[in-house]
Amino acid sequence: MLPNPDFQEHVASYYSATRNDTTTYPALSGNTKVDTCVIGGGLAGVGTALPLAKAGKSVALIEAARIGYGASGRNGGQVIYGWAAEMSAIAHDIGIQAAQSLWNWSVEAVELIDAQVHQYGINCDWQRGYAHAAVRPRHLKELQEWQQEARAIYGYDGYQLWDQAQLQQALSSDRYVGALFDHDSGHIHPLNYLLGLSRAAQAAGATLYEHTPMHDILPHQGGYRVFTPQGYIDAQNVVVAVNAFTQSLKPALLRPLQAKILPVGTYIIATEPLGEQAQALIRNNMAVCDTRFVLDYYRLSGDGRLLFGGKVNYAGREPTQEQLIAGMRRDMLKVFPQLTEAKIDFAWGGDVDITMNRAPHFGRLAPNLYFMQGFSGHGVAATGLGGLVTAEAILGDDSRLRVFELLHHRNFPGGPYLRLPSQWLGVGYYRLKDLLP
Repeated sequence: MLPNPDFQEHVASYYSATRNDTTTYPALSGNTKVDTCVIGGGLAGVGTALPLAKAGKSVALIEAARIGYGASGRNGGQVIYGWAAEMSAIAHDIGIQAAQSLWNWSVEAVELIDAQVHQYGINCDWQRGYAHAAVRPRHLKELQEWQQEARAIYGYDGYQLWDQAQLQQALSSDRYVGALFDHDSGHIHPLNYLLGLSRAAQAAGATLYEHTPMHDILPHQGGYRVFTPQGYIDAQNVVVAVNAFTQSLKPALLRPLQAKILPVGTYIIATEPLGEQAQALIRNNMAVCDTRFVLDYYRLSGDGRLLFGGKVNYAGREPTQEQLIAGMRRDMLKVFPQLTEAKIDFAWGGDVDITMNRAPHFGRLAPNLYFMQGFSGHGVAATGLGGLVTAEAILGDDSRLRVFELLHHRNFPGGPYLRLPSQWLGVGYYRLKDLLP
């Protein structure tokens, strides 16, 4: 079960220990009226508030805990083109032309991060370079087929297919048979990036509130009234951007969102600083993700640690810190056995919100009631694009949001009680499939 975020501080992690901004925002006390109320202080919420404030609109953003408490402040930091769903599945669902638009916007999402890092002077270790590493020969064949599809259908020619020898020139591991390298995608310190965006949003005129959970939302005078513990906000528009925490929302207006996503736990460890050994592990400082369903993802931090993530947890029961470190360390040593003596300084986890088809779920529940969820572990870049598209719709141009609304999203089977067991069966199937040559 997801912990209640209300009034929480950042979880203990490498990111919270190395955040470079200690700004705190007050809790809402009293009542206020704005054009737009954004619920959720992650990358999607701040990514909506910033362009609205820059357009001169009044914006109030409320966060139940601290800015970046959820996935936006805990994730693997990989900034990647595309979506968690395969583009072929998206094209089958909404057609080639709409799928091409979604691909191009995913490219825009990465470039948006690059532009904002430089525009706002955000110190967040932004680094280009990403490899999708093939564990088995059939995986490398699938990567080659995607490279060809990306070039032929989506006009993207930025991928390089590497065989094992080429990959080992950059990555000191024998685990893989090759990789698809993308020099434009990359990785980032996600919490420091978000904190920098929050400063920019505030400077543009948005008002940010922390430790201000949303208790209810009701229609009010053509807009909505958002109730919090010590006051309420009247807003013409409301944006719900709480992602995995959607499952804990009580208001009846928002319950239809809950059946469309499932929170899934994933985990990261951070080694001690590795010094010269860090550069020897990943010589070009790229981020890496493998091709299995239950995958490993890893990269170097700005201070030369290995950040190594993986595993999935559908059970809702969190491992102890000792269990987490032991399990993640075993996985890390399968990739980098040379790190046997490396100490683990940090270990943490969190939940991502997945959809049945792994495609993003953006749209409207009612007039002027917007939502974003279902980033499915692919959200560091996609959240900012989602925020921008939602802001565009609020400002009067919903053409891009309407394309996202074409995506079909089924409810998870089994209802509130059997949906987790059904996912365990699915994960078991894909684990077995990962073992095939």
